[in-house]
Amino acid sequence: MNLIEELRWRGMIQDIMPGTEEQLLKEPTAAYIGFDPTADSLHIGSLVPIILLVHLQRAGHKPVALVGGATGMVGDPSGKSAERNLLDEATLDKNVAGLRAQLGRFLDFSGTGPTAAELVNNYDWFKGLDFLSFIRDAGKHITVNYMMAKDSVKRRLEGDSGLSFTEFTYQLIQGYDFYWLYQNKGVKLQAGGSDQWGNITTGTELVRRKAGGEAFAFTCPLIKKADGTKFGKTEAGNVWLDAGRTSPYEFYQFWINATDEDVVNWIRIFTFLPQDEINALIAEHDADRSKRVLQKRLAEELTVFVHGKEALAEAIATTQKLFDNASAPAESLSVEDLESLSGIQKISCPLSHFENGTDIVSFVTEFGIYKSKRDARERIQGGGLSLNRHKSTDINRKLDPSLLLHGQYLLVNEGKKKVYLVKAE
Repeated sequence: MNLIEELRWRGMIQDIMPGTEEQLLKEPTAAYIGFDPTADSLHIGSLVPIILLVHLQRAGHKPVALVGGATGMVGDPSGKSAERNLLDEATLDKNVAGLRAQLGRFLDFSGTGPTAAELVNNYDWFKGLDFLSFIRDAGKHITVNYMMAKDSVKRRLEGDSGLSFTEFTYQLIQGYDFYWLYQNKGVKLQAGGSDQWGNITTGTELVRRKAGGEAFAFTCPLIKKADGTKFGKTEAGNVWLDAGRTSPYEFYQFWINATDEDVVNWIRIFTFLPQDEINALIAEHDADRSKRVLQKRLAEELTVFVHGKEALAEAIATTQKLFDNASAPAESLSVEDLESLSGIQKISCPLSHFENGTDIVSFVTEFGIYKSKRDARERIQGGGLSLNRHKSTDINRKLDPSLLLHGQYLLVNEGKKKVYLVKAE
């Protein structure tokens, strides 16, 4: 299979401009994808564009990762129902530096050959471009009618919040990125999520009208969960690629808890496993879904890709201690077992909480296990809390030293997935 055929099989092509497949077959092609620096870390919503760039590099093309230091100051209306807060320059600089470091873990930036990855920041070419020059050199090539016809613009204009001029110009600024990269880096292809199709095609138009060149594009579908909930979001928020924000254990758990419906699609999109191996895994999965064959393989592949083999080993070790023998009493866990739990949330609290009989509702609220006492009471009475693997439904329960494993530890489970290790000292 050629690259586009493989991406189609993996479910990673939604829109594609005529001639794109032929261009990729004809010659090594420089292709770019933009990354939005709204934080100093990417999250799993960024995995698809990262993986697309890796596929391009492996297929003999040049991946260009664009970090939007300039566009981050403007805001993209695509897929948004309201205008986001704009970031100041110092915050953007910090975020851009964080993204540069992360992208270097996934793409090969070494060497000078045709497939060597390159990272660019569009602030580098926009910072010296004045407003009058921009509207003269770029703005005159794209009509307002063309810009108004974009779905992302139409939706916002028809909504209650409207669309600011700042955001309206975003597609022209992103289009200029493509033009600049075409002229200065020989970039002929842009890829991205399907919500970016309007912005991307503005770029191909600018290349055609201003440079007299030919540019290409394709998009991938936005990832959604089978139940309709947003991909990549948990109760705690985003699942980050930074181990300091989302531990490898938590990252591993996100994928291991994928539904049977989702994992069949995700194993194709988020791994580089060949088609015959994926088909064999799906057949094994369908034969006995209780073994969670696909979930385990997906979690393993992605944890290694993002965090490395050592982090995967720690995540699996923690999972085994917490869940594989969950019916065993918590007392069977040694001090070494408890201390070696990696990636779960750990709480340090005064021993006096146990010696003085702090009530359980106050305790779990104070340390953020529940957001409020009302929430704590409801969840505890509903059977959502376990202490040392024993359900605790009494909201009047008092802590006492007998709860402490090895005189110091308390294992708290909130629901089936959240685990806290309390250390009293």
